[in-house]
Amino acid sequence: MTNSQKRTARAQPPGSSETKAVPTEATETLVPIAVDPIVSPTSAVSEAVKTTVDTVAAVAEEVVKPVAPTGTTTTKPLRGMNTMIKSTEDFVALGQANMEAFVKSGQIWTAGVQELMKQFAETAKASFDESVATFKAISSAKSVAEAMDVQSKFATSVAGRALADSNKLVGASIKLTEQTLAPLTARVTSAVETFGKAA
Repeated sequence: MTNSQKRTARAQPPGSSETKAVPTEATETLVPIAVDPIVSPTSAVSEAVKTTVDTVAAVAEEVVKPVAPTGTTTTKPLRGMNTMIKSTEDFVALGQANMEAFVKSGQIWTAGVQELMKQFAETAKASFDESVATFKAISSAKSVAEAMDVQSKFATSVAGRALADSNKLVGASIKLTEQTLAPLTARVTSAVETFGKAA
């Protein structure tokens, strides 16, 4: 019986077919399975590590072997790497020097501002003391003319002192600004010289 006949025989109801279907025998076939011996995880890991170490050692030996110089070999990549490393070191040194300059500048500025505040406080105290002395002199004046004369002298004195003190404070402020900027200016000059040489 052919395959198409078997299909036809199965599709037709029993008794209507001229041929009868023969039941097929079910056979069981055993497929051999290869069973690996059970390996502990630690031994598997240690074996993998050993293999990796051996591989790395072999590669390292190949890399470290000296290369025979030829006419076509060039050291430009090595020079480029050395230049890059040197440039990196220069940038780190530049950054460190810049930070030191900023710190020094900040210290100079802080000390200078304290000195300016001290001068300002001394000027204000002297002005207050003179005002009190002038008020006492005016209140003890025997005549209006004498009081006007004391007041006039006081006004002239205050104007002269205010001009002198303001010039003194402006000069100290300018000096402080120059001193504060000196470390930063030196760093800018050094950086320009360094990068000018590199270019």
